[in-house]
Amino acid sequence: MARILVAEDDPSVRAFVVSALTMKGHDVVAEEDGGLAAETMEAEGGKFDLLLSDIKMPVMDGIALALQVGAAFPDVTIVLMTGFADQRERAHGLEALVYDVIVKPFTLAELLAKVDDALEGRPVEVLSLARQAREE
Repeated sequence: MARILVAEDDPSVRAFVVSALTMKGHDVVAEEDGGLAAETMEAEGGKFDLLLSDIKMPVMDGIALALQVGAAFPDVTIVLMTGFADQRERAHGLEALVYDVIVKPFTLAELLAKVDDALEGRPVEVLSLARQAREE
């Protein structure tokens, strides 16, 4: 299974994500903000398969973390999480760096599917707004 670094400042979301990924068999390291996650990534020499980070966090947000990790460790796949539409827009333009953004709240199945897709390098399915409206 994969080695995953999780950066999430909300303790309940962090616990949910870590528990879900651990139950799936992944080796998970979790940090409560982007600054600590950046330090961990650096200390571990980028030896992670995936960075799963919230966007809006204190100290260092997920965008800055993604930019730093992407520059230093380009082989690490990056998935961002957010519950804020304006934060999702901030990730726009980082397509070359970030695999995808998963929107909170998400289900266990949605989280695991997105992580599996990212780790396997499957293309991100882009839905038109009309199709999204029909599916809701």
